[in-house]
Amino acid sequence: MNVQEELGKFRDGLLQQRDELVVQLNLAKLEAREEWERAEAKLEEFSTRLEGAAAEAKDASDDVWASAKMLGEELKSAYERIKSRL
Repeated sequence: MNVQEELGKFRDGLLQQRDELVVQLNLAKLEAREEWERAEAKLEEFSTRLEGAAAEAKDASDDVWASAKMLGEELKSAYERIKSRL
């Protein structure tokens, strides 16, 4: 599996987790909602970085991979914090 496939798989998992949280967010407190908004901005940034990496080369450089992975991990942690508050 190449880097792009790994990033795509990782993104798909994040999107699935995101979709599950959308249903529960209607019951969330204001604090969780604010964290959700920050996570949404990170998801947009993550998607933009993936698109940029794909446009630059078939296989993303190590720096792009590390940056995208770090942002993805931050996003994953944010979703887990939100889920734990619901």
